[in-house]
Amino acid sequence: MPAGVCGCCGPLRPRYKRLVDNIFPEDPKDGLSKSDMEKLTFYAVSAPEKLDRIGAYLAERLSRDVVRHRYGNVVIAMEALDQLLMACHSQSIKPFVESFLHMVAKLLESREPDLQVLGTNSFVKFANIEEDTPSYHRRYDFFVSQFSAMCHSTHEDTETRTRIRVAGIKGLQGVVRKTVNDELQAIIWEPQHMDKLIPSMLFNMQTSDDLDRAGHPSTPSAVGQDGEENPAALAENCFRELLGRAAYGNMNNAVRPVLVHLDNHHLWDPNEFAVSCFRIIMYSIQAQHSHHVIQQVLNHLDTHSKNTPRVRAGIVQVLLETVAIAAKGSVGPTVLEVFNTLLKHLRMSVDFEIGEISRRNSSSSSASSGRGKESEERIVQNAIIQTIGFFGGNLPDYQRAEVMMFIMGKVPVYGTPCHTLDTVKIGHQGTKRIQTMLLSSLIMVTSGFKSKSMTAALPPPFLDPLFSISLMEDSELRQLVLEILHNIIDRHDNRAKLRGIRIIPNVAALKIKREKISKQDVAFMKKHGQQLYRHIYLGCKEEDNVHKNFELLFTTLAILTIELANEDMVIDLIRLAIALQDLALSNEENMPMFIRCGVMALVAAYLNFLSQMIANPPFCQHVSKVIELRNMDAPYLLPEHIFRDKCLLPESLDKEDRLLYFQTADMADCLAGPGYNAERLSVPYVPQVTDEDRMTRRKSFVDTVSLQVDIMSNNLPDKSQLAEEITFETLKKAIDTTGLEEQEREKRRQVMEKFQKAPFEEIAAHCESKANMLHDRLAQIFELTIRPPPSPSGVVAISAGPTQHQSVPVYEMKFPDLCVY
Repeated sequence: MPAGVCGCCGPLRPRYKRLVDNIFPEDPKDGLSKSDMEKLTFYAVSAPEKLDRIGAYLAERLSRDVVRHRYGNVVIAMEALDQLLMACHSQSIKPFVESFLHMVAKLLESREPDLQVLGTNSFVKFANIEEDTPSYHRRYDFFVSQFSAMCHSTHEDTETRTRIRVAGIKGLQGVVRKTVNDELQAIIWEPQHMDKLIPSMLFNMQTSDDLDRAGHPSTPSAVGQDGEENPAALAENCFRELLGRAAYGNMNNAVRPVLVHLDNHHLWDPNEFAVSCFRIIMYSIQAQHSHHVIQQVLNHLDTHSKNTPRVRAGIVQVLLETVAIAAKGSVGPTVLEVFNTLLKHLRMSVDFEIGEISRRNSSSSSASSGRGKESEERIVQNAIIQTIGFFGGNLPDYQRAEVMMFIMGKVPVYGTPCHTLDTVKIGHQGTKRIQTMLLSSLIMVTSGFKSKSMTAALPPPFLDPLFSISLMEDSELRQLVLEILHNIIDRHDNRAKLRGIRIIPNVAALKIKREKISKQDVAFMKKHGQQLYRHIYLGCKEEDNVHKNFELLFTTLAILTIELANEDMVIDLIRLAIALQDLALSNEENMPMFIRCGVMALVAAYLNFLSQMIANPPFCQHVSKVIELRNMDAPYLLPEHIFRDKCLLPESLDKEDRLLYFQTADMADCLAGPGYNAERLSVPYVPQVTDEDRMTRRKSFVDTVSLQVDIMSNNLPDKSQLAEEITFETLKKAIDTTGLEEQEREKRRQVMEKFQKAPFEEIAAHCESKANMLHDRLAQIFELTIRPPPSPSGVVAISAGPTQHQSVPVYEMKFPDLCVY
């Protein structure tokens, strides 16, 4: 009986309960009683040890009101909790916070949208409070799961659905703010939480531009007037805030859910949303963490290596956006890792394309589908090239030089090891495709590259394979090589002023920028100048040259003159021009008439440019005179006429009409003054062509078996050559030795004159080429004559010829027992 009396009598109840009961009015519509709330707050501040009991009692009343659907009292209880939480900052607040979070959880578990929004707003207020001491036992797993579920709300009413999603995003933002700065809450970065946080934000960011995944369109009417109530904008802000607080060790866990979400929702094709997400990521994270993101995308590209071309292209384009932002600050092995992975996928794309072409050729019924697949693989390849070029083009010069060497090492060139790009399997067509794409990416990487010395910009490991490609029988590859040389050599951006092969009337009007040739560049030209001239000479006489080839050759000669030519180099360049003119006139190579006239036009355009650059009036006058005569009598020998669509070509070039051609003696007289060694002009320029160059020009890549067949077939004597016809004239020539003596004396005189006046570099190159040719011939003879007998397992049938035998090492040969000592 006394206990019942105490329960019914108000004055006998604890004071904190009476104060809590007083804040609830008789009619919940009247709201929280401010005067009674002030008394409760004063009591809580004065007696902080009672906070936990106050919180527990409020939680008890709130739970009862929720069950009885007294939502007015629920709102009053949460408002009281918020005010107590904001007013009290004592050590005893920890138990009160637990009661508070328990009440928030109760509201979030209810199915009423208003209660969920109410609980979220209270949690957000709590998240903004900075606690003095860390919490060792508090966990937010439930809140992460519940807020993530609210972000994916599929409520039938559009406005209600938007309110719930906004509340969920705000709740996640509160969890992030409450946990990321607390070292004891590092568990929030674990995968099980990131797999809920990140997709919830991306889902709401995505629905701003696309249809809701539940099947309801996200209408503009559901969006509030301010940006805070827009789910997409709010989710993006929360996403940025989360990434901005990510530490070094948490980047992988933060980026991986993004990639998984894009996979699950098929957002790589089209990839606008994926590109937008990674832009946000790269601009939100700390700069030193960029390489983590790049590495994650590269690994994801490896995972999708066998996916559809459009998906791979979408991932590569995302990688392009990523490296474009991170390129300036990229350091360490990530740079080469990017290029290595991209080149690997480039090769795989070529494999897919070549395989699809072969299947399409074998089955005509699938022609239309094969053609579509081929174009899709080209999308992947172009995206990879663009990524390589853009990333390399934004690197500092010292890293760009390393990337240039790295890419050149991947270009399939005969005579160089190419382990990562095994071109035997993809054949000539695939090899050419890879060469074209890699050189195109090199053009983008070298664009804007400025090196103080040519020795550092064009080291032999880079220059030699580049020149080997310039000798191939493919005009497109030769054009790419020349454009790469232009990017590297043209350090003053004069190329745009020299665009197009033409007779420039006034070179001074172009305002060419140039500096004095440095000693390092002079040394470079002494070492590699003959190699440059030789490849220009050989490139001019290729039969598949088109207008663009001659334009690029003219630009190459002009840039060499501007950047690297001193007095000695000017003489060498004039000798090269005269040699090209003699090549077109003599026609020992049986070149087409268009190529011969194109070479003559190239020589005229270049000598006109050179004569004005060195500012030698007699030289200019001689060149102008020849050009004027050509205008009247032989316009097909000038670039303005020969490269027109309908230019009439002559049947032959008349060697006797000396006035139409540039004469060596006249130019030597013009340059006889001080500064130029004009006597060297009398020594004709003769490039030395090695066996390697001829092999490179025939094929872009050959395997050792086909090479052996070519060598053996070339060494077999021709029966038509062995059976020489013996006539009276041949007998007469054999008896008459006077003419032979005169020819021998003339030949000896030319050799002596050449060794007296030719530059040392040219003589050394000539001797070296002779030694190399002799060594190669001896090696071939030894290979064919001193070959051990084959073993039974060494017979290989080659379709290109009769059965051949592979060489068997001595230690693998089986000798009879009597022969073994």
